[in-house]
Amino acid sequence: MTLRFWRGGDPFIWLTGSALAFCLLMISGLVGIILYNGVGVFWPSALEQLYLRDGQVVLGKVVDRQVIPDQPEAYRIQLKVGNRDAYGLDFRWVDEADIERIEQPAPVVVFERLEWGDAYGYLEEITQNDQVLAADGQDVWKALQPLLEASATRWEVIRSIEHEEMGELNRAMEDLRLEKRRLEMDGAKPEAMAELEDRDRALWERYERVSERLNAVRAENEQATVSIRLADGRERSVRVADIVRTYQPNALGVWGKIGIYCEKGWEFVAGQPRESNTEGGIFPALFGTVMMVMLMSLAAVPFGILAALYLREYAKQGLFVRLVRIAVNNLAGVPSIVFGMFGLGFFVYGVGGSIDRLFYPEALPTPTYGTGGILWASLTLALLTVPVVIVATEEALAAVPRELREGALGLGSTKFQMIWNVVLPSALPGILTGVILATARGAGEVAPLMITGVVKLAPDLPLDAYWPFFHLERKFMHLGFHIYDVGFQSPNVEAARPMVYTTALLLLLIVLALNLTAIVVRNKLRRRYASTAF
Repeated sequence: MTLRFWRGGDPFIWLTGSALAFCLLMISGLVGIILYNGVGVFWPSALEQLYLRDGQVVLGKVVDRQVIPDQPEAYRIQLKVGNRDAYGLDFRWVDEADIERIEQPAPVVVFERLEWGDAYGYLEEITQNDQVLAADGQDVWKALQPLLEASATRWEVIRSIEHEEMGELNRAMEDLRLEKRRLEMDGAKPEAMAELEDRDRALWERYERVSERLNAVRAENEQATVSIRLADGRERSVRVADIVRTYQPNALGVWGKIGIYCEKGWEFVAGQPRESNTEGGIFPALFGTVMMVMLMSLAAVPFGILAALYLREYAKQGLFVRLVRIAVNNLAGVPSIVFGMFGLGFFVYGVGGSIDRLFYPEALPTPTYGTGGILWASLTLALLTVPVVIVATEEALAAVPRELREGALGLGSTKFQMIWNVVLPSALPGILTGVILATARGAGEVAPLMITGVVKLAPDLPLDAYWPFFHLERKFMHLGFHIYDVGFQSPNVEAARPMVYTTALLLLLIVLALNLTAIVVRNKLRRRYASTAF
């Protein structure tokens, strides 16, 4: 009976099912932790004012509650108190035994600032050009809103001047500098150099005029300040120009909180980072990740499929082909940092340095392509993912029944026609499975990127409206590196933790979207070619 039980295979079925369930449980737990900590980051939680027994007053947002070490029946709570410029810290622990009472005052205001994190306090007065506009809490709140709108409009003007007018002038001046350098290297005549000097003076005059206008807008934007009273009675002044967003969380209803939540969520996806990447948005990192995955796929998928086709369908099977397959399988397991070192040596210093010497000698010793950039990072990850594509494609081609090949050849098809019309359609779902795995792996890699082009902050995107539009030599930001940088390199770990969870959640969603898209395409192709293949 026991022997029959083992021969029937039931124990192995239960073992494999249990292993699958355990893996799914671990994955679900990981995703659940990220969802739990990431989804609620932007919710405008209530601010609580704690009156302690020693007379202190603490105002902040409760973010955690823990058992006090060595006191199993006593608890403490962690509050985000903000006002880092006043307190020198963002968070504070308070023992529950020291709390006399807790209130949620409605007039308390949250100020999200460009620097120094959030500020929590009560409105005292608002001034502009040294004149008091309002001195009562509710009047100050009403007077503050149009000033915030005007400041936001001026910030748009400032960004437009900096990125468009001054950006265009900087590019023109750099092009002119390189042209002068090129003429000097070619031994140009003095008349040509004099013409360039005239153009240079004209550009500098335009630059001075634009700078004066920019400084005037900035000065106008810095005239209004709002005074707030902290929980401990101290007063602080905040420039209206430094305020990103302000709201009264304790006075908001459900719909008001939903509006703030959506506004902050959109800023996270479409905004620029601030405060050493711990606040603001991650659009540059999101854009860089998507563009890198596209470039990587364009380089890896065609070459991987063609290599697999040659090895399986055209190459003469023998010792050399077996050695190539062994090498490909080994490459699929090589640590990613090794590919990064190869990309740095071959692509960046080798190919990029040669391009600089041939086409950009006037810019040397400043490198153009001879330094890290999104092109070299994408090609490095393409090398990393090509073995996965080759192995998956070969397996898919090998799974096509031999009878289909012989039948097509017997009906008069050439070998190319047989492969194109019969083998590839039959193997396409399996090939797409390999592409999905390769893309998902490449999208989450970080180690090779750290030495081939990714940076903490990239002021310019690799794609813009200026010729040649695709600037593949530029450095870029990446979601995976952003998580590493914020989570492990930030000087303010507690303040950076919410950004880590939200960025990790967004990266998971991107990988999931890529996989779902590929799965949908694979299923459609499978249904489309089912009758043709079989």
